Amino acid sequence: MIKIAIVGATGMVGQSFIKVLEEYDLEFSEIIFLASERSAGKSVTFKGKTYLVEALSETSFDRPLDYALFSAGGDVSKHYAPIAASKGVVVIDNSSAWRMDPKVPLVVPEINPEDAFIHQGIIANPNCSTIQSVLPLFALKDLSIKRVVYSTYQAVSGSGYKGINDLNRNLKGEASIFYPKQILHNVIPQIDVFLPNGSTKEEEKMVNETRKILHEPALKVSATCVRVPVFNGHSVSINVEFNRDFTMDEVLAKLKAQKGLRVFENDFPTALEASGQDLTYVSRIRRDDSVPYGLNLWCVADNIRKGAASNAIQIMQVLMGEFHGQ
Repeated sequence: MIKIAIVGATGMVGQSFIKVLEEYDLEFSEIIFLASERSAGKSVTFKGKTYLVEALSETSFDRPLDYALFSAGGDVSKHYAPIAASKGVVVIDNSSAWRMDPKVPLVVPEINPEDAFIHQGIIANPNCSTIQSVLPLFALKDLSIKRVVYSTYQAVSGSGYKGINDLNRNLKGEASIFYPKQILHNVIPQIDVFLPNGSTKEEEKMVNETRKILHEPALKVSATCVRVPVFNGHSVSINVEFNRDFTMDEVLAKLKAQKGLRVFENDFPTALEASGQDLTYVSRIRRDDSVPYGLNLWCVADNIRKGAASNAIQIMQVLMGEFHGQ
């Protein structure tokens, strides 16, 4: 049986790793929990047993380990992931540190599982909003996609505990500490830092990661990413322009056949209903008559589960030969 480590075990995604691993009931002979010096000594519970969290160090991976699930930030991943990989550990990293490295596969198991096997010790987990968005795009890929426009409505849990704490502060009448403006009763059109071209880093991630996952390096993609006062669950409006005509029956059949998607024709599930689920929900499927071959979609998913922890664990299942999709 395999031996795994969870790096960033006390964080929001780390805690979700634990929850999802319990639900999936995978077989392990050993599991260890690692975090920063600040969190070392805390305890976590896994399958009814209490474990002490160890301080992450350069010797943490000297013991026999098969996989390490990382969610401790980009700087930690840049330093420690190569150390783990050099010891024969396969790192599945949730940060943005390795996503656009040409030597590192960027994987959504329902789309490009074969890419996971070309790793050199590190596999990148995509951005949360990208994961849910590329699933319907992949389903429609053979309709010849010309252009994609994303407009996102992203929950505060995408910022981890800092975002959730800010929304709770605002609910108590206190000012934000993490966000640049109040998030309660508001929307903030900035996620991550601004780049010289006026886009944010989050928007750039969605553009570049979409191209890499779909193996379409020249695909035209535009994104506007917005933080909204929702605790959990990202929503994305996806506008797709194709190079050829299509029928709605054709579109619906392709979406319904895609693993990881659940299609709604006469209802629209919300972020609240997607919370706690691993499926991505697609609704509001309709033509965009402003262009010759346009389509609009509404897409919601749990950004901490499918957008982070569950997708990473599913990548591990791919490598173990145990991923069959939903």
